[in-house]
Amino acid sequence: MGSEVRNHHTFAGRTIVMLLALLTGTASLLAGSAGSGSGGTEHAPGIEPIRFNQDGGNWSGFVTVGRGFRSVSASWREPAVTCTSVNNRFAIWVGIDGYGSSTVQQTGVATACSSGAPIRQAWYEMVPDLPVYYANPVHPGDSMTAGVVRSGRTYTMTITNNTRKWTRKATAVADAADASAEIVVEPAAGSLPRFDVIRFTDVTVDGQKPGAAAFAIDATNSRGFETRTSPLSDGRFSVSYLHE
Repeated sequence: MGSEVRNHHTFAGRTIVMLLALLTGTASLLAGSAGSGSGGTEHAPGIEPIRFNQDGGNWSGFVTVGRGFRSVSASWREPAVTCTSVNNRFAIWVGIDGYGSSTVQQTGVATACSSGAPIRQAWYEMVPDLPVYYANPVHPGDSMTAGVVRSGRTYTMTITNNTRKWTRKATAVADAADASAEIVVEPAAGSLPRFDVIRFTDVTVDGQKPGAAAFAIDATNSRGFETRTSPLSDGRFSVSYLHE
């Protein structure tokens, strides 16, 4: 896309100035999926194929950058959501890549308000392919766990609803950058619904709790910051809604 996004964020007494290059490119993919639990693979009513990978410019959460990331995982409870517009759309996800790279391997839960009420659906995505949505049920308060694991060029994206006892898993092959790992709350189309505080637990990157290399970011729009990300401590942090 060739444009640049600048995001200024004061966190833990420091000002982090981020220059985000929105890159284009291609990745060679061989994608497939297999899962356990009830339900097939489909698009939910009211959820169109939404891309959630805007290179950090509208992310909230924690990012670690480097080389050769092998895994990322986190757990959370699905928040209660209040729709303020039929355009409200956001996702909670974990992934490898996407921050300064043209590849993304991610899985999580998307919420859309196009029907007038929040519709939630688990999904995974291997950019540049479109996201794939699962039909398994997700409701507010459900305990979710998501992870992406890399072995060579093979990525396994797993999401589990611990409350409703289902798991879906997808495996794909890609020539990817493996240059970042992240746990993200991301609005799509710049329209964020109100949501209860999202509390992440059991956060790991390459099997370890993230340390000083992980940094927080928050989504912005023309009115300023949309969200607030708390400090990361012992594999835990939260993301709070400020405004749409």
